[in-house]
Amino acid sequence: MASFNNLNKTEKLKPSWRNWLSPLALLAPSGIWLLMLLILPTFIIFELSLVPDIRPGDLVNPSGLGNYIRIFEPIYLKVIFNSLLLAFGTTIITLILGFPVAYWIALIVPKRWQNLLVLGFVLPLWTSSLLRSYAWITILRPTGLLNSILTSFSLPTLNILNSNSAVLIGMSYSLLPYMVLILYASLEKLDKKLLEAAADLGANPIQTFWQVTVPQVLPGIIAGSLLVFVTGLGDFIDPELLGGASSMTAARLVYNQFLGASQNWGFGSALSMVLIFIVSIMRARSL
Repeated sequence: MASFNNLNKTEKLKPSWRNWLSPLALLAPSGIWLLMLLILPTFIIFELSLVPDIRPGDLVNPSGLGNYIRIFEPIYLKVIFNSLLLAFGTTIITLILGFPVAYWIALIVPKRWQNLLVLGFVLPLWTSSLLRSYAWITILRPTGLLNSILTSFSLPTLNILNSNSAVLIGMSYSLLPYMVLILYASLEKLDKKLLEAAADLGANPIQTFWQVTVPQVLPGIIAGSLLVFVTGLGDFIDPELLGGASSMTAARLVYNQFLGASQNWGFGSALSMVLIFIVSIMRARSL
């Protein structure tokens, strides 16, 4: 009888096909979605990147790495470097501007006002990014609001539009809410008892900030910086509308290869794969 009971227990412990089929059934919809909209398109882009000078309607015959070698030409390396520089600059600006705002909302403002302030800071995201870029054109153009204010104070006017400075302003404005939201979520979980303990032990506010606050919210800083950098690297609207011809980026270059005058899908696909590779490396290093 005892052996029969042990046998029953052993049978119950054995994994049945239902134990692994249920998780697969739950993951199937998202897995199919990921396969159809991410993995397969990436493989198609990679296949197109191996075809030299492919145009709409041409047959796909992979033949080599010529498109990737072409990327190393100085003119294209300059474009990629400019894209990385703009994305990095946007990340630094949003971090510098967003951290004090998130700190103020999470740790200084009374609890009852925090949700309202966060909502107010997110409201610009409800507006089309295209409209926001056109608003900055109105502000930064030679006869725009900024120069009108400077002129009223007898100050020299600024020619910012159609430059990297205008792109940085537009991208920083567009991506600042994302940085603030992520930093706010990290700062809200900050253990305030540690701040009080640091003050009791004689640490000044600067020491408390660098030795207590920053280490605790470092994951949020990394996550926010990564999100802003990746989004800025692939931004097309702000460089196109605010940068002009003098501010070419990788996203605009890819657009020109597919829908512009160049019409070289092979080279555009190679550029896209390089951007995907850079983003993947950044993501892997943050884990």
